[in-house]
Amino acid sequence: MAEGVFRHLTRSNPAIGMVDSCGTAAYYHTDSPPDPRTMSVLEENGITEYTHRARTIESSDFTNFDYVLVMDKSNLVDVRKLQKRASGRGSGGAEKAGKVMLFGDFGGAKGEVVTDPYYGRRDGFSVAYEQMVRFSRGFIQQVTGQNLDEATSS
Repeated sequence: MAEGVFRHLTRSNPAIGMVDSCGTAAYYHTDSPPDPRTMSVLEENGITEYTHRARTIESSDFTNFDYVLVMDKSNLVDVRKLQKRASGRGSGGAEKAGKVMLFGDFGGAKGEVVTDPYYGRRDGFSVAYEQMVRFSRGFIQQVTGQNLDEATSS
């Protein structure tokens, strides 16, 4: 969902390069499409052209991306460990490593996390959507100085 929202909000923004999303575990989801509840919430909010296939984070992600944004504190710890191991294996080194950060830090409340809606009801996906919009807008404003609240509507 985060990727779909972010792509939608930045679709005509030349300051944004490559955008992708991945998981840290649940290998059994690899190559699966998004949860139907994710897609219905996106569609209700005008995001109708999003396609994605699940994948798991790779060592190269730390050098291919400037930012690696995670949804909760457990993933933050895990991804930082993966990054440390990856930099020790010569996959680009620390000088080229993407910044691993909690996406919620850009939503207005430092340390805000996303409760995974997967095991809950559909309303959890609506809450996650609202968070993704806030986090994406905050991230873009902090990184590029652009205010998406004025330039883009969701």
